[in-house]
Amino acid sequence: MLIVLTGIDGSGKTTAARALVDSARAEGRNALLLSNHAARRRLSLWSERFGWQLPPRVLDVIETGVRLFNVLVNHARARQFDGLVVMDRHLHCQLALREAYGLRRGRLLPWLLEKLPAADVHVHFDADPTVAHARVMARGTDKETVADLRAFREAYRSLPEYENFVEVDANGKPGDALAQLNRVITSASKPPARSPN
Repeated sequence: MLIVLTGIDGSGKTTAARALVDSARAEGRNALLLSNHAARRRLSLWSERFGWQLPPRVLDVIETGVRLFNVLVNHARARQFDGLVVMDRHLHCQLALREAYGLRRGRLLPWLLEKLPAADVHVHFDADPTVAHARVMARGTDKETVADLRAFREAYRSLPEYENFVEVDANGKPGDALAQLNRVITSASKPPARSPN
């Protein structure tokens, strides 16, 4: 089973992904966590340290290259794995970032989304930007602004693919979001009800 998790920075998707995989392994099931990051955290830290202000198009080229490499490698790994596969982020994240940057979607990423194996369920962690910002600041490993997170959230919601995402309320405690995630997966795992003859 392939699960994809998306959401703005600070929405708790990575925490939930780790907890989901850990709980599956504790139950004796095969589970694999794969991260499709784009080096945004590292870029934000370098930008702050060296005073860089990279143009959105340059940021997109770097982030797309890193994310694309990770997605392709991780899909190859997922194909060889028998069990639960949880992907933390995907190409949708880059499409949302492009929208937030005011850039075009392009053709490559949408085309790849059609060609790559579809997730059994795509769960989007929806968090209020002020809540997400407080979490980002508390972890102290990267920098984001409320305005950027708000634009990122709206960009996700504008994606044509968003209507197929299952939304989870990510404003509460980590355990609350994980419980919702588990319910979504349990529901998706059930075989469809057979219609009476």
